[in-house]
Amino acid sequence: MIKLKLDDLKRATVKEFKNQEKLPVVIILDSVRSMHNIGSIFRTSDAFAVEKIILCGITAQPPHREIEKTALGATNSVDWIYQENIMDAIILLKQEGFKIIAIEQASSSTMLNLFQPEIDEKYALIFGNEVDGISEKAMKLIDDCIEIPQFGTKHSFNIVISAGIVLWDFYTKLKTTE
Repeated sequence: MIKLKLDDLKRATVKEFKNQEKLPVVIILDSVRSMHNIGSIFRTSDAFAVEKIILCGITAQPPHREIEKTALGATNSVDWIYQENIMDAIILLKQEGFKIIAIEQASSSTMLNLFQPEIDEKYALIFGNEVDGISEKAMKLIDDCIEIPQFGTKHSFNIVISAGIVLWDFYTKLKTTE
Protein backbone atom coordinates (compact mmCIF):
# COMPACT_ATOMS: atom_id res chain seq x y z
CA MET A 1 0.00 0.00 0.00
CA ILE A 2 1.29 3.44 -0.94
CA LYS A 3 0.09 6.64 0.66
CA LEU A 4 -1.39 9.00 -1.95
CA LYS A 5 0.09 12.44 -2.56
CA LEU A 6 -2.10 15.51 -3.02
CA ASP A 7 -1.70 15.35 -6.81
CA ASP A 8 -2.92 11.74 -6.78
CA LEU A 9 -6.24 12.74 -5.16
CA LYS A 10 -7.45 14.65 -8.23
CA ARG A 11 -9.68 17.01 -6.25
CA ALA A 12 -12.10 19.37 -7.95
CA THR A 13 -11.07 22.96 -8.54
CA VAL A 14 -13.19 25.66 -6.90
CA LYS A 15 -14.86 26.30 -10.27
CA GLU A 16 -15.60 22.57 -10.75
CA PHE A 17 -16.90 22.36 -7.16
CA LYS A 18 -19.28 25.30 -7.73
CA ASN A 19 -20.75 23.49 -10.77
CA GLN A 20 -20.98 19.96 -9.37
CA GLU A 21 -24.12 18.37 -7.96
CA LYS A 22 -24.50 19.14 -4.27
CA LEU A 23 -25.83 17.21 -1.30
CA PRO A 24 -29.33 18.71 -0.78
CA VAL A 25 -28.29 20.14 2.58
CA VAL A 26 -27.84 23.65 3.93
CA ILE A 27 -25.97 24.11 7.21
CA ILE A 28 -27.18 26.79 9.64
CA LEU A 29 -24.78 27.86 12.37
CA ASP A 30 -26.73 29.38 15.27
CA SER A 31 -24.37 31.74 17.14
CA VAL A 32 -21.28 29.50 16.98
CA ARG A 33 -18.51 31.18 19.01
CA SER A 34 -15.29 29.51 17.91
CA MET A 35 -13.80 30.64 14.62
CA HIS A 36 -11.87 27.36 14.47
CA ASN A 37 -15.18 25.50 14.65
CA ILE A 38 -16.62 27.72 11.92
CA GLY A 39 -13.61 27.08 9.67
CA SER A 40 -13.75 23.34 10.31
CA ILE A 41 -17.44 23.25 9.40
CA PHE A 42 -16.63 25.03 6.14
CA ARG A 43 -13.99 22.39 5.41
CA THR A 44 -16.35 19.53 6.32
CA SER A 45 -19.12 21.10 4.22
CA ASP A 46 -16.72 21.24 1.27
CA ALA A 47 -15.85 17.56 1.74
CA PHE A 48 -19.52 16.56 1.54
CA ALA A 49 -20.44 19.19 -1.10
CA VAL A 50 -23.25 20.86 0.81
CA GLU A 51 -25.28 23.55 -0.94
CA LYS A 52 -24.37 26.39 1.40
CA ILE A 53 -23.82 27.56 4.94
CA ILE A 54 -25.89 30.23 6.66
CA LEU A 55 -24.08 32.02 9.48
CA CYS A 56 -26.44 33.48 12.09
CA GLY A 57 -26.25 35.59 15.22
CA ILE A 58 -22.74 36.00 16.69
CA THR A 59 -21.21 33.50 14.24
CA ALA A 60 -18.14 35.18 12.71
CA GLN A 61 -17.88 35.62 8.96
CA PRO A 62 -15.05 35.13 6.50
CA PRO A 63 -12.64 36.50 5.64
CA HIS A 64 -10.90 36.04 8.96
CA ARG A 65 -7.48 34.57 9.69
CA GLU A 66 -8.80 32.37 12.53
CA ILE A 67 -11.53 30.88 10.31
CA GLU A 68 -9.06 30.25 7.47
CA LYS A 69 -6.68 28.35 9.77
CA THR A 70 -9.08 25.40 9.72
CA ALA A 71 -11.13 26.12 6.58
CA LEU A 72 -8.03 25.86 4.37
CA GLY A 73 -9.76 27.73 1.53
CA ALA A 74 -13.21 26.14 1.87
CA THR A 75 -14.70 29.61 2.44
CA ASN A 76 -14.04 30.13 -1.28
CA SER A 77 -15.62 26.88 -2.46
CA VAL A 78 -18.69 26.59 -0.20
CA ASP A 79 -21.37 29.21 -0.78
CA TRP A 80 -22.34 31.08 2.37
CA ILE A 81 -24.40 34.01 3.56
CA TYR A 82 -24.79 35.86 6.83
CA GLN A 83 -28.29 36.26 8.25
CA GLU A 84 -28.29 38.06 11.60
CA ASN A 85 -31.64 36.68 12.71
CA ILE A 86 -31.91 32.89 12.59
CA MET A 87 -35.72 33.16 12.44
CA ASP A 88 -35.46 34.99 9.10
CA ALA A 89 -33.12 32.30 7.77
CA ILE A 90 -35.45 29.48 8.83
CA ILE A 91 -38.56 31.17 7.41
CA LEU A 92 -36.81 31.77 4.07
CA LEU A 93 -35.61 28.16 3.86
CA LYS A 94 -39.09 26.86 4.70
CA GLN A 95 -40.48 28.99 1.84
CA GLU A 96 -37.87 27.38 -0.43
CA GLY A 97 -39.10 23.91 0.55
CA PHE A 98 -36.40 22.88 3.02
CA LYS A 99 -37.14 20.64 5.99
CA ILE A 100 -35.59 22.28 9.05
CA ILE A 101 -33.82 19.86 11.35
CA ALA A 102 -32.13 20.70 14.63
CA ILE A 103 -29.11 18.63 15.65
CA GLU A 104 -29.79 18.73 19.36
CA GLN A 105 -30.61 16.73 22.45
CA ALA A 106 -34.32 17.31 22.98
CA SER A 107 -37.51 15.59 24.03
CA SER A 108 -38.92 13.50 21.18
CA SER A 109 -35.71 13.74 19.14
CA THR A 110 -35.02 11.00 16.59
CA MET A 111 -31.78 9.09 16.97
CA LEU A 112 -29.57 9.65 13.93
CA ASN A 113 -29.29 5.95 13.13
CA LEU A 114 -33.10 5.75 12.94
CA PHE A 115 -33.57 8.88 10.82
CA GLN A 116 -34.03 8.21 7.11
CA PRO A 117 -33.75 11.29 4.89
CA GLU A 118 -35.94 11.21 1.81
CA ILE A 119 -34.22 11.33 -1.59
CA ASP A 120 -36.54 14.04 -2.97
CA GLU A 121 -36.31 16.41 0.03
CA LYS A 122 -34.01 19.31 0.82
CA TYR A 123 -32.71 19.68 4.38
CA ALA A 124 -31.44 22.54 6.52
CA LEU A 125 -29.44 21.27 9.49
CA ILE A 126 -29.05 23.62 12.45
CA PHE A 127 -25.98 23.34 14.67
CA GLY A 128 -26.00 25.49 17.80
CA ASN A 129 -23.75 27.41 20.09
CA GLU A 130 -21.01 25.41 21.81
CA VAL A 131 -22.42 26.13 25.30
CA ASP A 132 -26.13 26.81 24.88
CA GLY A 133 -26.94 24.73 21.81
CA ILE A 134 -29.70 25.81 19.44
CA SER A 135 -31.72 28.82 20.52
CA GLU A 136 -35.21 28.21 21.89
CA LYS A 137 -36.71 30.52 19.27
CA ALA A 138 -35.19 28.38 16.49
CA MET A 139 -36.38 25.17 18.17
CA LYS A 140 -39.96 26.43 17.87
CA LEU A 141 -39.71 26.46 14.06
CA ILE A 142 -38.04 23.12 13.36
CA ASP A 143 -39.67 20.23 11.52
CA ASP A 144 -37.65 17.53 13.28
CA CYS A 145 -34.80 17.05 15.71
CA ILE A 146 -31.97 14.55 15.35
CA GLU A 147 -29.82 13.38 18.22
CA ILE A 148 -26.53 11.54 17.84
CA PRO A 149 -26.47 8.46 20.12
CA GLN A 150 -23.74 8.60 22.76
CA PHE A 151 -22.58 5.93 25.16
CA GLY A 152 -19.93 7.50 27.39
CA THR A 153 -19.86 9.83 30.36
CA LYS A 154 -19.88 13.13 28.42
CA HIS A 155 -23.09 14.80 27.38
CA SER A 156 -22.16 16.15 23.97
CA PHE A 157 -19.82 16.12 21.00
CA ASN A 158 -17.85 19.10 19.74
CA ILE A 159 -19.93 20.87 17.07
CA VAL A 160 -17.43 19.95 14.33
CA ILE A 161 -17.58 16.27 15.26
CA SER A 162 -21.39 16.46 15.26
CA ALA A 163 -21.39 18.08 11.81
CA GLY A 164 -19.03 15.42 10.44
CA ILE A 165 -21.08 12.55 11.84
CA VAL A 166 -24.42 13.93 10.61
CA LEU A 167 -23.15 14.93 7.16
CA TRP A 168 -21.52 11.53 6.66
CA ASP A 169 -24.78 9.87 7.67
CA PHE A 170 -26.84 12.03 5.28
CA TYR A 171 -24.32 11.49 2.49
CA THR A 172 -24.33 7.70 2.85
CA LYS A 173 -28.13 7.55 3.11
CA LEU A 174 -28.79 9.93 0.19
CA LYS A 175 -25.89 9.36 -2.20
CA THR A 176 -24.84 5.74 -1.80
CA THR A 177 -28.36 4.40 -2.34
CA GLU A 178 -28.65 5.84 -5.88
